[in-house]
Amino acid sequence: MMETIGWKERVDLPSLGIFGVPAKIDTGARTSVLHCSHIRLIKEAGAPYVEFQALDGRFGATLNTYVRPFHSRRTFRNSFGQEEERYIIRTDISLFGQLYEIELSLRDRSDMEFPLLLGRTFIRKRFLVDVSKANLSKTRIIPDTP
Repeated sequence: MMETIGWKERVDLPSLGIFGVPAKIDTGARTSVLHCSHIRLIKEAGAPYVEFQALDGRFGATLNTYVRPFHSRRTFRNSFGQEEERYIIRTDISLFGQLYEIELSLRDRSDMEFPLLLGRTFIRKRFLVDVSKANLSKTRIIPDTP
């Protein structure tokens, strides 16, 4: 049975040490996106990595610089029809006490209300969306297992 999520949720990105991030569920977006700045491709020991600052200290997060393995670069068309290239990383996300792998495109969303969008590639076959509800993943109490 699939879990039901609301139109917005608070999620954790434990591999990045980021918790309680406000996320908007966006079934119109294919790829999930995280607000970042100072995004650049670097090489370490000859391998490509993406260096970025997530959340810019906004939304209660500490300003940290992250270095994650480069997954891919894709061209996206924004809501105004303009194309832009973004770097993609893979990380994990926690909802309902469960970890899932997620691909996140990195983009400056400083002018947006939500620092994280969860797109349909992540949502598909995992969750049902009830647009009349919010923050369902944090309201359910998950019992401790021995």
